[in-house]
Amino acid sequence: MEYAISCEGLTKDFGNRRAVDNVTISIPKGSIYGFLGPNGSGKSTTIRMLCGLMTPTSGSGQVLGFDIVKDSESIKQRIGYMSQKFSLYEDLTVKENLDFYAGIYGLSPKEAAVRIQELIELADLAGREKQLSGTLSGGWKQRLALCCALLHKPELLILDEPTAGVDPVSRRVFWDIIHGMARQGITVLVSTHYMDEAATCDQIGFIFFGRLLAVGTPQELMQGLGKDNLDDVFIHFVREEEAKGRERG
Repeated sequence: MEYAISCEGLTKDFGNRRAVDNVTISIPKGSIYGFLGPNGSGKSTTIRMLCGLMTPTSGSGQVLGFDIVKDSESIKQRIGYMSQKFSLYEDLTVKENLDFYAGIYGLSPKEAAVRIQELIELADLAGREKQLSGTLSGGWKQRLALCCALLHKPELLILDEPTAGVDPVSRRVFWDIIHGMARQGITVLVSTHYMDEAATCDQIGFIFFGRLLAVGTPQELMQGLGKDNLDDVFIHFVREEEAKGRERG
């Protein structure tokens, strides 16, 4: 099996605080991997190390065959990354943002025109091309941000809580796009707080206090703990780890 992401013993310390503790992950190409955990559990730090944005304290990892430390620039060129916080230019229009990022990714004018039109149709942004991005609602902003992350046709899409605070309809549309990308062979790593989103992933991993507690398909994790839904699985792991923390304290 070919893996888009594989890491072993990934660890990150900030002074005396261990944010990520010995995390090992293998994500097959073309799959959707959901990364679950409370705020401060280590999700974003792990993602930043995998993106080549942060150097691990110890451990190793490869993304699309490239070393996360030695080949970080090669990784950045081949992935699409999107965070929870809207990071585009609010004083530019939808089209101007797309044009700007097409230039950053080195698309020719002809390539950019075709690709931008494809993504506008994909995200249902038609008619909003001249609207300032700062005036868009949260859901529409995230659709635009996703389009910008997809402009260069990345092999891997990494999404860090992309739908937090987004309305239910926009979340549904957003995830329809994600599943469409996976059907085209793009690998997706996404962190989320929404269990309905996680339930549609091929595989999910629960992280808490920087440690990866369990990995499996949604059905495997529910059956393994005798739970009817992922909310109960999530609560089980959080309560179990909090109890262990009190015992250690």
